[in-house]
Amino acid sequence: MVGGAGFIGSHVVDELVGAGRRVRVLDSLHPLAHSGQPPYLNPEAEYLWGDVRDPAAVAAALAGVEAISHQASMVGLGVDAGDMPDYVDHNCSGTAVLLRAMHEQGFAGPLVLASSMVIYGEGRFRCRRHGLVAPLPRAAERLAAAEYEASCPVCSSELQPEPVPESAPADPRSVYAATKLHQEHLCLVHARESQTPLISLRYHNVYGPRMPRDTPYAGVASIFRSALEAGRAPRVFEDGGQIRDFVHVGDVAHANRLALDADPALAGAFNIASGIPRTVGELAGTLATAIGGPAPEITGQFRLGDVRHVFASIDRARSELGYRPAVEFEDGVAEFATAPLRAGAAGVHS
Repeated sequence: MVGGAGFIGSHVVDELVGAGRRVRVLDSLHPLAHSGQPPYLNPEAEYLWGDVRDPAAVAAALAGVEAISHQASMVGLGVDAGDMPDYVDHNCSGTAVLLRAMHEQGFAGPLVLASSMVIYGEGRFRCRRHGLVAPLPRAAERLAAAEYEASCPVCSSELQPEPVPESAPADPRSVYAATKLHQEHLCLVHARESQTPLISLRYHNVYGPRMPRDTPYAGVASIFRSALEAGRAPRVFEDGGQIRDFVHVGDVAHANRLALDADPALAGAFNIASGIPRTVGELAGTLATAIGGPAPEITGQFRLGDVRHVFASIDRARSELGYRPAVEFEDGVAEFATAPLRAGAAGVHS
């Protein structure tokens, strides 16, 4: 596994070890993400400390392996355009080095790639008059005027969001999103040329134990919890009505095992989510109640890289992977309210 010491990757390690698999991990323990070896590392796994961009480290990690889970990635929206080279270097160049090593070693697969729902940009929308349409990116002027909802590009009426299927066109709207799509494309090209089985899992908003804290690269659940632990109200951007799908990391880890065990003929992208959309404001309120902290503060602030609504259809994952999310939202958030988090730093890898 590449990237098995981070938030999601470490849970995938636990899932695989629990299923009786022999697991080797390559992770850089990047100083912007880790202050050292985290305490939750699974003692039954083998750990190699090296960078996915280092051909020698990757070659050593791949020797003798029969399946690869690629979880290594620099995540989140980041801070500003100054982050762009780091995102491209870690996510795209690192993936290219991995694929070259797979080619050189004659790796036959399978490969499971950790992808993301961010590649969709805004979600799937329907106009009452014009059917399915692709909304234009939200303009700063409209957001500043608290006009948050997507509108029809034809008649300007407000659109109704719908679950996004894997067949939806890609429309990345942040540097991170662009690099995740590029990862998918690089892996797909390699899979076609080598006949390597490839499954890309498009994670939606993953939360749970071991999330990084106190960093602008962390997920919104971690940011809310950090505020509440400090006695501050969680600050919710826009009006809190943004719809997402919050999926527990345990369900995501199980989806990875299902993908690694899938029939080699099964390929393509799969949404991995809970299947039950929630608003960002609902997450903040539920977490505040679980912790016993102050109610959320709706700020009206916005970021141009954010999207209004994006939530998943998990029909394909259910029918073809046998994926069944098991952690209820209220139970997962209650657990997350007191679960150990990873100390944050200036940046974070998944």
